[in-house]
Amino acid sequence: MQKIAVLGLGKVGTLAAELLHASGFMVTGIDVAPRGHLPFPVQSLDLTHTDAVETLFADQDAVLSCLPFHLNTPLAEVAHRTGIAYFDLTEDVPTTNRIIELSKSAKRLMAPQCGLAPGFSGIVGASLIAKLDNCRSCKMRVGALPQHPTGLMGYSFNWSPEGVVNEYLNDCEVIEEGERKMISPMEWIEDIYIDGMKLEAFTTSGGLGTMCDTYHGTVANIDYKTMRYPGHAKLMNFFFHELLMRERREEAGAILVNAKPPVDDDIVYVHASAEGMLEGALRRFEFVRGYRPLKVAGKQRTAISWTTAGSVVAVIEMVRDGKLPATGFLKQEDIALDAFLATPTGGLYAA
Repeated sequence: MQKIAVLGLGKVGTLAAELLHASGFMVTGIDVAPRGHLPFPVQSLDLTHTDAVETLFADQDAVLSCLPFHLNTPLAEVAHRTGIAYFDLTEDVPTTNRIIELSKSAKRLMAPQCGLAPGFSGIVGASLIAKLDNCRSCKMRVGALPQHPTGLMGYSFNWSPEGVVNEYLNDCEVIEEGERKMISPMEWIEDIYIDGMKLEAFTTSGGLGTMCDTYHGTVANIDYKTMRYPGHAKLMNFFFHELLMRERREEAGAILVNAKPPVDDDIVYVHASAEGMLEGALRRFEFVRGYRPLKVAGKQRTAISWTTAGSVVAVIEMVRDGKLPATGFLKQEDIALDAFLATPTGGLYAA
């Protein structure tokens, strides 16, 4: 696997393409708008034109979609037809379910959910579960936040507004007391402290990826929550439900980004824990990190950009190097954390 097309050259897509290029891949960047000053060729292409997309994919070994979630299903279907490997960053559950179906007859690997959450968070959660003889609960919390919040919302939209709105409004899968179930988003609010910083965490959709399928029957409680500064969930519930913006998702995203545009000084918090029995005693293991902007591939990158792009690139490196399967469907929880951190790009998380 050497030739790879990267679809969508926003901050995350551009960095992912640059990291893949630096790792020895033959990269072709694809974006609807021309992009210059990149160390690999870039094509301007309307990805809704199926014939043109099939022609492009037929000359590649793999494709990485860094596009909004609602564009991924038809692109995954084209990758399946042309027999190339497929990777994306989606948190959208219906998109992933369709890709799971495609993977059953795919010639190459189908690997959605390779970003931060789902993605890296699932790799970390699985590593904590594996430390225990019998795990009773695994809890994963991730928050991408401004370092210096302003206003009551305490937020900046450094991530896709479509993705954030999707996570806030779609139902969430959990395992509770051994039962696999769907619950409402922006519920189960709890306080979390990281280095003395008080945060709130609440349920959001898609963050567990396929973990409920993997651990149902073996881990009694699994859930994923998004972390924000205190008070955020109350405001978002008012916005979406009392003002009925849940019925106008696209407009809601535009309003929120206009109010809270992206910032450069962000931070990504990861807080994962697992509890259970080890050698006859009850134990708890935790993984708690705060990732800040870094200089990566010669430029300063926001925390959400490098943690998201770095995760998928590390997975692609592992597939190329034979450390992960080349066919079928890839679950993030099947990726060993130590092997992930040992890759050239995954090492960013260790630092």
